Amino acid sequence: MRLHLGYVPLLDAAPLIAAAEFGFAAEEGLDLDLSAEPSWATLRDRLALGYLDGAHMLAPLALASALGLSGPPADLVVPLGLNLNGNAVTLSRGLWEAMAPADDEPQSAARAFAGLAEARRRQGRPLVLGTVHPFSCHTYALRHFLALGGLDRAAVRLVAVPPQHCVEALSRGIVDGFCAGAPWNGVAVAAGIGRIAALACEIVPDAPEKVLALSARLGEGALPLVRAVARAGLWCAEPGNRDELAHRLAARSWLGQEAGLIARCLAGEIVLDGRGRRRRAPGYIRLGRPALEPGAAQLRWLLAEMREAGQIPAGEGAAGTFEAARRIYRPDLLAACGL
Repeated sequence: MRLHLGYVPLLDAAPLIAAAEFGFAAEEGLDLDLSAEPSWATLRDRLALGYLDGAHMLAPLALASALGLSGPPADLVVPLGLNLNGNAVTLSRGLWEAMAPADDEPQSAARAFAGLAEARRRQGRPLVLGTVHPFSCHTYALRHFLALGGLDRAAVRLVAVPPQHCVEALSRGIVDGFCAGAPWNGVAVAAGIGRIAALACEIVPDAPEKVLALSARLGEGALPLVRAVARAGLWCAEPGNRDELAHRLAARSWLGQEAGLIARCLAGEIVLDGRGRRRRAPGYIRLGRPALEPGAAQLRWLLAEMREAGQIPAGEGAAGTFEAARRIYRPDLLAACGL
């Protein structure tokens, strides 16, 4: 069976790519056609309109799309998660130097950022931060980063920028910083234009990030794909497979980045700035278990963040939203695979 799946060029698309590249899909009788999509909005629309059978997708966006809150209404199911964490807040070098935080800790960075952002707001020139989509854990991580510094959300402008364009937006001064997934924060540092201010895994640990979102029309026919991607995700999570995975992702230009940078991201070896200062963060991106199992706790966390951001109803409407979301999350499909 041939299936068409979409992804955005990010390291957490690795389970889908590995399923195609390392034979997991072929062992299930599947031929996967993977297409790199230019933005999350495009991916969302193509999945909703039936041009894609499934996709590597932002966890909040999958819910928003299926609940009719973003883009065309979509009949989707989410049988498994692809990863936890993987994002970071990156600021321009000039902004970082103007902030002059006391140390490299996220709280120091957040406080220094807050002071500068307040000054810019009083001058009528608010700082602009890029987020990959309103319905994303990147948006929620930025909200937590601002709160960590005691800064009101209204003090900055948030704009949507596809992750693969965040570095260009930073270099052109369109944004003063961004929150994006690996490897794009490292790309900004390597290009000498960015400084990683905070890792999202330090602000909101183990946030559910990407999921496998499938068209409900696949029905039980989705099980071979779920099994192939889950097995690929477990393989990707093994430390002994990192170099092979990084080199295959680089050789075929799935992400458009070199193997060394990809391998460092997989290992959680984060280069913070152009002077080579590093942070060892093994949980920077977590593939495999426990990310695979999109349980009720993850769902409640996502809905709480969406509610705090004003994206879904609070109060009496919250229970109905949770029940609707539970029908979208289908961990029973993963359980049926016996993994």
